[in-house]
Amino acid sequence: MLTSALWGLVQGLTEFLPVSSSGHLVLVPAVLGIDGPDLATSAVLHLGTLAAVLWYYRRDLLGLLTRPTSPASKTIWMLLVIGTIPAAVIGLALKGPIDVVFSEAWIVAACLMVTGAVLLAASLLPVGTRVVEQGRWTDAVVVGMAQAFALLPGISRSGMTITAGLAQGFDRVQSARFAFLLGVPAIAGAGFFEGADMMRTGGFQASALVGVAVAAVVGYLAISLLVRLLVRRGLMPFAIYCLVAGAIAYFLV
Repeated sequence: MLTSALWGLVQGLTEFLPVSSSGHLVLVPAVLGIDGPDLATSAVLHLGTLAAVLWYYRRDLLGLLTRPTSPASKTIWMLLVIGTIPAAVIGLALKGPIDVVFSEAWIVAACLMVTGAVLLAASLLPVGTRVVEQGRWTDAVVVGMAQAFALLPGISRSGMTITAGLAQGFDRVQSARFAFLLGVPAIAGAGFFEGADMMRTGGFQASALVGVAVAAVVGYLAISLLVRLLVRRGLMPFAIYCLVAGAIAYFLV
């Protein structure tokens, strides 16, 4: 049960901070010399972070469901539908090779350093002024492709999508909002698909619920922290962390 809580803590903290949850779920056990969660367990932990993002952005999501035909809702629905397509298509096509990368900790460490380099470049971008309701289909394509790139463990989904939003001229908070709303279908799909598979094969254990609960609470706090840090510090602290942590992990594993 303590192990489940540990993986829930890692998942909740790193899913939304731009430091790669999938990468940390590979590197933390590799560095500590312990067995990490399998891919199915990692996916089920996403149910906790799904609950966190649903609650944090509950007003946005309720607006999409209760006023789907308003101009703002139509724009956001368009962004979410188009933006989800790249990751869904690429994820299904390359599931096997991506699973192989999860087994190679040194590749994950290298990918974490790539995340750091991208965040470093993003921190130099001028601060935009656009809000999500001003989004265009081209924004959805760019941010959606960034999310697809983050299928590789060590490449941060939030980091890539926030960076893409900044590059498209959205302000920092709105870039995070865009990134996390777009993440809802991806997180839900991974969590429910693998969770159903675990239930069907009898691999689901009650202790996994502890990890899900921890991931939910920590995930909500992580979103709140990230939004505040984006306003005050931008992405530079996370860039430094990813570069240093990735380099240390690379030589340790």
